[in-house]
Amino acid sequence: MKRVTIYTDGACSGNPGPGGWAAILRYGPHERVLTGAEPHTTNNRMELRAVVEALRALKEPCHVALHTDSAYIANAFNQGWIKDWVRRGWKTAGKKEVKNRDLWQALLNAMAPHRVTFVKVRGHAGDPLNERVDELAVKAMQSLH
Repeated sequence: MKRVTIYTDGACSGNPGPGGWAAILRYGPHERVLTGAEPHTTNNRMELRAVVEALRALKEPCHVALHTDSAYIANAFNQGWIKDWVRRGWKTAGKKEVKNRDLWQALLNAMAPHRVTFVKVRGHAGDPLNERVDELAVKAMQSLH
């Protein structure tokens, strides 16, 4: 399996409000940039959309190191929240409906053929690819104006 590095980010002006997402996919010397925007969304939805679209862009099963500054996404996998949500029928520990279920399910489907490791990075802490993907997400969001 190819080893691919992915950085993702989402941005939103207001929450909800116009939002953008971005992903940078790297394999060896190759790089692909993906971006998109939605007129009425939330920051968490844009974070999720970036991950879903990045994984969907892969043409074959890969080992993926997925870097995100979203604790929401990293913790869902690294702390096992998502397994608990699925086991409880998409309910939180507090018995509430899991928000953004449609995108979480899309993410699980997009992950299925791959081996994905979620790497939590600190936002705005000088990681060049994280800074770049943040700028791309903001630019995508601003393209709606």
